[in-house]
Order: sequence, then structure tokens, then C-alpha cells
Amino acid sequence: MFDFGILFPSVLNGLTTGAVYALIALGLTLIYGVLHIINFAHGASLMLALYAVFFLKDRLGIDPYLALPLVVPGMFALGYALQRMVINHAGHGKDENILLATLGIAIVMENLALIFFKSDTRNIDTAYSLATVAIGPAMIAVPKLVAFFGALVVSALLFWVMGRTDLGRAIRAVAKEKEGAKLMGIDVDHVYAMCFGIGMACLGAAACFLLPAYYVNPQVGSGFVLVAFTIVVLGGMGSFAGALVGGFLIGIVESLGGLYLGESLGQIGIFVIFIAVVLFKPEGLFGARA
Repeated sequence: MFDFGILFPSVLNGLTTGAVYALIALGLTLIYGVLHIINFAHGASLMLALYAVFFLKDRLGIDPYLALPLVVPGMFALGYALQRMVINHAGHGKDENILLATLGIAIVMENLALIFFKSDTRNIDTAYSLATVAIGPAMIAVPKLVAFFGALVVSALLFWVMGRTDLGRAIRAVAKEKEGAKLMGIDVDHVYAMCFGIGMACLGAAACFLLPAYYVNPQVGSGFVLVAFTIVVLGGMGSFAGALVGGFLIGIVESLGGLYLGESLGQIGIFVIFIAVVLFKPEGLFGARA
């Protein structure tokens, strides 16, 4: 039952999946850390990014990894525009209005996808979709390995932006004290929109890494956003390090759960962890007590 030849591949598979989960959760935690609201449109935005990658491959023959320079800026622009033109105006500065606005955006996105793309599940074929690489006793799919390292690179880039750039300092200032940031001349509305844009750019990268080994339909984002929210709570609301570590932990738990409980019950462990964190450590692994 605990044979190394079985456990090692399962843990490795969990780590590769968890890196993509972490990338999705980083966008969610960035938006929460600054605006202090949960973006209910996060899952639907991931779904749109997956469709963008699918059609770039299906219609134009652009490889999912080569689509990164197109999808990531496109998702950033969409996020920026949604925040400045829709959420900012609909919210009127009230958190409950912003929550409802993001929920409304999610509903519109999913229903438009149903109208234009129907409910069919679609995937793509590439020369490397079924290729594997041997790592010790484990055989890991090439798309999962690329997703793992790609997600780590994007995460490192996000950490660098937050810690080493003027934009990152402005974002941290607004997250800490919005009114004080305004007095220092920081354009708070621009920072809000940048956070939404960066959060959705993370989804664009995640979609490029996911689709060679995954699928897309109008409901695909809901499962990912539930896992991402669990990761954000587990790591600590607004904590980037927590989102990264939480993503790896959740990926491993899901993989081991699927190994011992079966694929259909594999995610039970995720929600057991979620309930345990809420009950016993509500600030999360890296969160600060209120």
C-alpha cells in the first residue's frame, strides 16, 4: 500500500498538478490581497483563456506554449478593462457590490460560452500530448512537466514584480493602506485594474500550460476556482507564499486521494483540509491573525 514505486509517481504527479493550481490561486490571492474581495469570475475567466488557446491551435495552428505571448497579454487587457469599465463603476466602492459584479460577469461569460461554443467538451492533439519522461520509477507526461516548470517561472516572475518593481510597491501600499496610498499620489483605481489584469494574465499562462493535457467546456472553470479558493484559504488570504505552498499540498493530497480512494473521490481530501483549516487555523498557514 505504501510501496515507494507507487507513492513516488503519485507525489510527483501531485506536484506537477499543484504548480498549475498554485498559478491559478496566485491570481485569486493577488486580487483578494488588494481589493479584499473574492473574484467570482476567476473560474469563468480561466474558461475563456482555455477557449482562446483551443481556437488558436484549432484555427491557426499555434502551439499552446507558443500562444503564451498572445493569450497572456490578451487576458491582462481583458482583466484591466473589466475592472476599469465594469467592476469599478458597478461597485461604487462597496465590497458587496463588487462581489455581485464579479458574479454577474461569471454568469455572462459562462452563458455566452454556451451560446457560441455549445456544451461540447473539446481538447487538442499535439505531438507531445502523450509523450512521457522517466524520473526514477515514475513516468511523467511531458505536458505536465512543462506545466510544472512553466508555472514556477511565472510564479517567480510575479514574486519579482511584487517585490522589486515600482508597480509591486504601489500594489503593496494600496493593499496595506488605500487612503495613505492616495495621499502619496498613487492612482488607486489604476492599481486595482492592474491587479485584475495580472490576476487574469496568470490565468492565461495557466490555460496555455493546461490545455495540452486537459480539455475545455463552458463549465470547466468552476472546479478549478473551488480548488483555488481552498488553496488561498489554506495558504492564508492574500499570501503569495501561502498560495504557492498550498498549491503543492493540494496537488499532492488530490493525487494521493485519487490513488487510494479512486479518481471520483480523489478531491474529498481537498475539502477535508479546507474544513480543518477553517475550524482550527482560519488565518491559514502563512496568514496573519486579524
